Amino acid sequence: MLLKVENLRVSYGGIRALHGISFEVDEGEIVCIIGANGAGKTTTLRAISRMVPADPGSKMTFMGKDLLSYPADKVVSELGISHVPEGRRLFGNLTVMENLQLATFARRNGKEIARDLELIFSLFPRLKERENQKAETLSGGEQQMLAVGRALMTGRKMMLLDEPSMGLAPLLMMSMFDALKEINKEGTTILLVEQNAHLALKFAQRGYVLENGNLVLEGPSQELLANENVKKAYLGG
Repeated sequence: MLLKVENLRVSYGGIRALHGISFEVDEGEIVCIIGANGAGKTTTLRAISRMVPADPGSKMTFMGKDLLSYPADKVVSELGISHVPEGRRLFGNLTVMENLQLATFARRNGKEIARDLELIFSLFPRLKERENQKAETLSGGEQQMLAVGRALMTGRKMMLLDEPSMGLAPLLMMSMFDALKEINKEGTTILLVEQNAHLALKFAQRGYVLENGNLVLEGPSQELLANENVKKAYLGG
């Protein structure tokens, strides 16, 4: 088991956003969490990457290590969990290449860094074309490519993706998810949260359904796609 989350609770100012959720992600898997706006999807990823504190009684382990004992920077540099946040959060005044290079701050193996950079440019040729262009001048789709590329450059074992389809045109959206499949084939485990439930379940092998801070359903993606409750609530069926 790569990631194990047990009884995860998160509160904001006395208001509980997650009510004790539990789930697992195996090495090499693609797993999605779907749900409506405000269900707690982003909070779940932010808790895993230690950007928000978990309430007492919560437990999370990664490769058997106590995730709650690591600060956010060590989650990236020592555990190898990278996070592509909603809104991308790029350094807009830096170039594409500078954004990618910054992500290697904790890495020492130059050959592996060069290999990952080559992978990024093969997956996203537009980034190669714009490597000296400032991030703030890129289109929304190109910025999303750069956000994923930056996460790749950390030397990740697992990638957390928050709404990777948001703001992308349909063709670019499919291209992005094709690239993510290639990243997974290269050995990166993926956990993503998505409002586009149909797209997420087509992409992932397993899924969880989050409602109002509670996990209410889980199972193989094909089963969730066929579930009548999921169809009515999230698939327009």
